[in-house]
Amino acid sequence: MSVAVIFLTLVAAVIVWWLAQQRLASRPWLEVGHRYDRRSGAPLPAAKIGLGVFLGVVGALFSLAISAYFMRMASSDWGSLPLPALLWVNTGILAVGSVTLHRAKVEAERRDDEATRTALLAALAGGLAFLVGQLFAWRELTAAGYLLAGNPANSFFYLLTGMHGLHIVGGLVALGRLTLRAWGGPLDRRMRLTVELCAIYWHFMLFVWLVLFALFSGWASDVVDFCRQLLT
Repeated sequence: MSVAVIFLTLVAAVIVWWLAQQRLASRPWLEVGHRYDRRSGAPLPAAKIGLGVFLGVVGALFSLAISAYFMRMASSDWGSLPLPALLWVNTGILAVGSVTLHRAKVEAERRDDEATRTALLAALAGGLAFLVGQLFAWRELTAAGYLLAGNPANSFFYLLTGMHGLHIVGGLVALGRLTLRAWGGPLDRRMRLTVELCAIYWHFMLFVWLVLFALFSGWASDVVDFCRQLLT
C-alpha cells in the first residue's frame, strides 16, 4: 500500500498544482475587482475540471496496479524481465510528442493556426510511432520466450504497458479528431481549448509512462526502499 500512497501523492500533487494554475481554488465572490481567470476573465471551463477528475481516476488505477506489482515481486516465482532497448527510443518519442503538443498549445494561444496544425500533425505521428514501437517491443520479448503467461513479471509488464497503450489510443482518437477539424478551417475558441486539453492529457501520459519505465528498469524499487527507510 505504501507504493500506492506514494504514487497517489505524486498524482495528487500534479493535479493540485495544475488546478492552482487554473485558479480553481479561488473565491471570486470574496475577491473584489478580480475575475475568475486572469488570462481570459472567464470561469474555468467544465472540460478542464472533468479532465482533472478523469486523470485523478486514471492515476488511482495505475497506482493500484503498481502496488500489486510491488507486492507480487516478493513472491518466490517472480522472474526478471529484460528491458528492451527499444523502450528507450519509445520514451524519447513520447517525450517529443509531449513537447510538440505543448508547442501546439502555445501557437494556438498566439492565434497561429498554421503552426498549430503542423504541431498537431507531428504530435499525432509521434503518438502512432510510440504505439508501433511498443508493439515491436512486445514482439521482441515474445520472440525471446518472455510470454504473457510465462512468469508473473511478464504478465505485469504486458498488463501495465497494455493499459498505458490503451490510454494512448484514446488520446490519439481525440487528437486525430482535433487535427482533422483544425485542417478543415480556422481554429475557434473551443478548438484552442481542446488543444490545451490534449496537451495536458499527453503530459500526464508521459508522466505515467516515466513511472512505469522506472518500475521496469528497477529504479522505482530503489526509490521506494529509500522512502521506506525515511519513514522508519
